[in-house]
Amino acid sequence: MLGKSYKSNCTVARSELRYLRLSHFDANGNEHVGEMVCNKLIANSLINIFKELYRHKYPIERMQLIDDYDADDELSMRSNNTSCFNFRIIAGSQKLSKHAQGLAIDINPLYNPYVKKGKDGKRIIQPATAGKYADRSKATPYTIKQGDLCYRLFVKYGFTWGGSWRSVNDYQHFER
Repeated sequence: MLGKSYKSNCTVARSELRYLRLSHFDANGNEHVGEMVCNKLIANSLINIFKELYRHKYPIERMQLIDDYDADDELSMRSNNTSCFNFRIIAGSQKLSKHAQGLAIDINPLYNPYVKKGKDGKRIIQPATAGKYADRSKATPYTIKQGDLCYRLFVKYGFTWGGSWRSVNDYQHFER
């Protein structure tokens, strides 16, 4: 993590973070054990949420440490990697992301992209390769919709969903 997701200017003490190993299924029914780092304030909630997702075989394609992608969000998202902690600022701002505190998680980000209308009217989509998934009427096994199991579990545990924000839709994103 040092020099990657945990940068030299990180303001979160390592003692505030927790390493989780979480079992999950992919869309083909294959079982995996994933890894993530999160804030200790949400660790138990994530364990409970992922136990339920696992029990229902809710598909999570990949869950690797963001450090496996050199803490590069774009590369991680393009790989449809579910992740949490990454000390970084929000793109295009000076504000720390909730990911920088380990209080936000992105689930199946390729199929649940970040979508924002730019000042010039053009859509900004992240990851850049997720354009076809910005059309939310085209569901995949990894698509998160308001009311589905993933959404309901995160809301039950006090998270807000970026897919329901007004100025931007961040369909992959849950934060507390």
